[in-house]
Formats: sequence, structure tokens, C-alpha cells
Amino acid sequence: MTLKDLENAIAQLPPDDLARFRAWFDEFDAARFDQKIERDAKSGKLDRLAGQAIDDLRKGRTREL
Repeated sequence: MTLKDLENAIAQLPPDDLARFRAWFDEFDAARFDQKIERDAKSGKLDRLAGQAIDDLRKGRTREL
């Protein structure tokens, strides 16, 4: 199955099925993102960014969102 096949199949879904697919995909995508962040954190890829954020916080270079 190609990406184009998937796009065509999704485009033909009835509204209820499309809503269920969208909810499933949102959860699937979020889980994949969480897994990547976890792998990056464990491997040390985020250490520099975390250190910079802590330094910025300590030096008052932050603001509330």
C-alpha cells in the first residue's frame, strides 16, 4: 500500500469513521512523539537544552506563559 492509497482510502471514509480514525491517529502520533522524546532524553541529546533552560531560569531570563 502506498501513501497515495492511504490518502484515497481516508478521503473516502464516512464522517464517523473519519472522526474515529482522527482520534486513533492523534493517540498514535502522540505516543510516537513521547517515545522519541524519551529515547532522546535517555541518550543525553536533551542535556544541553535542559542545562540552558535551567541557566536561563536561574538568571531570570524567563517569563510566564
